[in-house]
Amino acid sequence: MAAKESVKEQTNIKIKIPKRYRVLIYNDDFTPMDFVVAVLEQIFQKEHAAAVQLMLSIHKGSYAVAGVYTRDIAETKARSATAWAREEGYPLKVEAVRE
Repeated sequence: MAAKESVKEQTNIKIKIPKRYRVLIYNDDFTPMDFVVAVLEQIFQKEHAAAVQLMLSIHKGSYAVAGVYTRDIAETKARSATAWAREEGYPLKVEAVRE
């Protein structure tokens, strides 16, 4: 008689959760509040009321978190906001920092 062999293979699957990055918008004395609201609405897809509230918290403090994303998305949004500000002649500082 032939012996039956069974092979059990065990696979360990490890899923890495991507690191998250916060996009920070900093307060300055030169960038108009309306422009910051427009950036928050158009680049960060905030509703108008939420964009105004966030702009006010940026204005009252030194910075605020516009959103939390994976690295590529955070860096792209930060670069887009900075580029738009420079095109308009504003010194708005936007950066992506790891949580």
